[in-house]
Amino acid sequence: MAKVYDQITPDLQAFIERQPLFFVATAPLAAAGHVNLSPKGLDALSVLSPTQVAYLDLTGSGNETSAHIHENGRITLMFCAFTGKPLILRLFGQGRTVLPTQPDWNLLIDQFPHLPGGRQLIVVEVERVQTSCGMGVPLFEYQGQRQALTDWAQRKGPEGLAQYQRQKGSTSLDGLVTPIGLEQVAAKAD
Repeated sequence: MAKVYDQITPDLQAFIERQPLFFVATAPLAAAGHVNLSPKGLDALSVLSPTQVAYLDLTGSGNETSAHIHENGRITLMFCAFTGKPLILRLFGQGRTVLPTQPDWNLLIDQFPHLPGGRQLIVVEVERVQTSCGMGVPLFEYQGQRQALTDWAQRKGPEGLAQYQRQKGSTSLDGLVTPIGLEQVAAKAD
């Protein structure tokens, strides 16, 4: 039932673009480290090419994905059909973080909706595309995106968000430094 592709086909891209939710999985190299699995929404993902996707990562309570891909690059994105024909799609690849202070930010940011709280882009070079049946995934009715995160970011404002990102987004649960944390260290050294 599973099929493997070397790139995202037009049909699979259309499937990705219809999904209001996807999941991101990463892990540190250390065997005792915490595996991270995060749901993402808000239409913040873009297929940049048949072998590259990216999403706008919003400020949240942690920054595990960024820390893990900074350490080892490994990342998997998963999409599930919650309506219609069953399907699970996984994109396996190597990720990198692009911060607003980096040149690639300006090249990529127009591919994404303007959302308050955007802290970084996660760009994935897709190495393996795999589908599976998804027959065990339940059917759900989509009611819309929650606005709580973007409302919170709007209330925080730019300075409040920057302070929050420095406090909560500099290291992972396992103490790995994120690119945001590295910028902090560099700023202190200057």
